[in-house]
Amino acid sequence: MLAAVIGLAFAGAGLAALAQPSGGPQTGIVFRNTVTGEALDTSQGKEGGRDTEAVKTFLQTGKNLYIDDKSCLRNGESLFATSCSGCHGHLAEGKLGPGLNDNYWTYPANTEDVGLFSTIFGGANGMMGPHNENLTPDEMLQTIAWIRHLYTGPVRDAVWLNDDQKKTYTPYKEGEKIPQDAKGQCKPLD
Repeated sequence: MLAAVIGLAFAGAGLAALAQPSGGPQTGIVFRNTVTGEALDTSQGKEGGRDTEAVKTFLQTGKNLYIDDKSCLRNGESLFATSCSGCHGHLAEGKLGPGLNDNYWTYPANTEDVGLFSTIFGGANGMMGPHNENLTPDEMLQTIAWIRHLYTGPVRDAVWLNDDQKKTYTPYKEGEKIPQDAKGQCKPLD
């Protein structure tokens, strides 16, 4: 019996290895489709936006360096408005798609930035198609930063923030304006 279980484990491991994408850069994180669990090939999709320090760090560690950078929030606001707000609402309060600004997640993996990136990149159920043809990985990280900025739930549930960020976190207030010339890692969008 033990031999059969070990044999099945090795067979399963072999199938899992075959399911990994053969192309694209190897990263420290395996991004998986939110619905199917299949590995996503992050080298696919819209050209560009893969060579920034933030993307390189994110692909290795799952840490979004843009999370509280005003210059990236400025861009994320614009990207969210054009790519996400039609379904998720202007303040991510939910519309046709679920709300993204509270501590309830349709897909619990989206509490982590790796899960939210995977959902944006590869899509999910319903009308949430993949956005990897519309947004580069760098633009996705800026969009995630903006979504996290819209969060109105308890700060203790904001697992994407480190302890220091939790101490100073203030959610978006309607009418808040981030200056076009905000300094930081992200240059203004073209």
